[in-house]
Amino acid sequence: MSGVGTRTRERRTGAVRTDDGALLHATIDGSDDAPVTLVLAHGWTLSQASWDDPVALLVPRIAAGELRLVRYDQRGHGRSTWAPGDDDPGAVTIDRLGLDLGCVLDQVAPRGPVVAAGHSMGGMTIMCLAAARPELFGDRVRGALLVSTSAGELGPAPGTTQDRLARRFAPGLVAAAVGGARVIDGLRRLAPPSARQHRRIVRDLLYGADATEEMVRAGAEIMHATTVRAFAVFYPALGDHDKRTELAALARVPVEVLVGTSDRLTPVRHGRRLAEALPHAGLHVEPRTGHMLLQERPRLVGDALGRLLGAAVDRVPARALP
Repeated sequence: MSGVGTRTRERRTGAVRTDDGALLHATIDGSDDAPVTLVLAHGWTLSQASWDDPVALLVPRIAAGELRLVRYDQRGHGRSTWAPGDDDPGAVTIDRLGLDLGCVLDQVAPRGPVVAAGHSMGGMTIMCLAAARPELFGDRVRGALLVSTSAGELGPAPGTTQDRLARRFAPGLVAAAVGGARVIDGLRRLAPPSARQHRRIVRDLLYGADATEEMVRAGAEIMHATTVRAFAVFYPALGDHDKRTELAALARVPVEVLVGTSDRLTPVRHGRRLAEALPHAGLHVEPRTGHMLLQERPRLVGDALGRLLGAAVDRVPARALP
C-alpha cells in the first residue's frame, strides 16, 4: 500500500505471459472490486511511465475505489521481455501487440467493464485487438481513448520509389541494428538526455511550442532507456500497420480521438481519418502541442478518460477530474 494524502491505494506488479512466450511487466493500482478497469498502452520507444502525468490525476478515483488501473510495458520495452520468436525481426508486428493486449485483459482484467486507452503505437494496439477479437468490444471493452495515433498509411505510399527502397533495404538495416544493438546502445550513452543537443532533437521531433524543458527531459529519459533493438524492430512494423478497414468493433463503443496540431509522427490528418471512420467518435485537435500529448496536456487526456469511464458504467458519474 502507498500513501496518497489521507487516502491509500493498493498497488501490485505482475507478469503477463503471452501465448508466444513474452513476459509483460504490468502495474495494477486499485481494488479488484472497483466498478471499472482502465487499461493503458504506451507508444513506440516509451514505457508505461509515459502515462505518469494523466495517471496522477486519476489517483483520487483509484483511492476512492471508483477505478482500477492497469498499465503494462509493451514487449521489448520497459521491463517486458521479447518472445523467443522475436529473434526474427520480421515476426514482430503491431497485430502481435493487439494479441498481447488481449492477454493483459484475460489475465489481469478478466471481469467487469474496461476502458482502453492507447498513445501512438498503443492506440494502434487497441485497433489491432478490436480487429482480432471484436467480441470483446461492446460488453467487456466499453470505451477507447486514442491519443496521437493512426489507423494506417504511416509508411511511404505503395509503389513509390521511397516504398521500393524501404522494402529492399529496410530488412538489412533492421538486422544490422539488432546485431549491433549492444555497441549502439553503448554509443548512445555518450549523448544522454542531459545533453542540450539531445533534448533539442527530441523537442523538435516530438513536442509543441508550449512544452517545458522539464517535459522534454522526462520524455527523453524514458526513450533513452529503450533499447536500439526495440527502435529498429518496430520501425517497419509501424509502417506496415493498416487497420483502416477493420475498425467496426471500435464503432460499437464510445471513442475519443486526441491529436496535437504540431504532431510530426502522426499528424492531424490521421486523427481526422479515424474520426471519419468512427462517425460517433469525438475528435479534439489541440493547438501548440506535438506527439507527446500525455505530457503536454495531461488534463485534456484525463478529462477525456473521465468521460469514457463515466459512460462505461452507470455507477461511475461522468465528471471532470479534480
